[in-house]
Amino acid sequence: MSDILQQLAEVLEARKSAAPDSSYVASLYSQGLDAILKKIGEEATETVLAAKDGDKAQIVYETADLWFHTLVLLAQQGLGPEDVLTELDRRFGLSGLEEKAGRNKS
Repeated sequence: MSDILQQLAEVLEARKSAAPDSSYVASLYSQGLDAILKKIGEEATETVLAAKDGDKAQIVYETADLWFHTLVLLAQQGLGPEDVLTELDRRFGLSGLEEKAGRNKS
């Protein structure tokens, strides 16, 4: 796993016990799941708009925000980036059609 993903995961985990007024992430945790999901939705929309504008720097910036808030969600749910990487590794080498067909049977 990327060092930055591991470092972020550790910081996000530590923020769970921080006072809401001490950090942005702690405040998101204190507001609950709906607030985190709202941020992910906002960041996803901003990423889409940046892509529509064709602004590569803005696409990277907004994607970083989207990934960050998704990592907050994972931590809030007791998951980490390694869980997503494990799933991506499981899918690697499968065609998208095969992977989707396998999900429909489960």
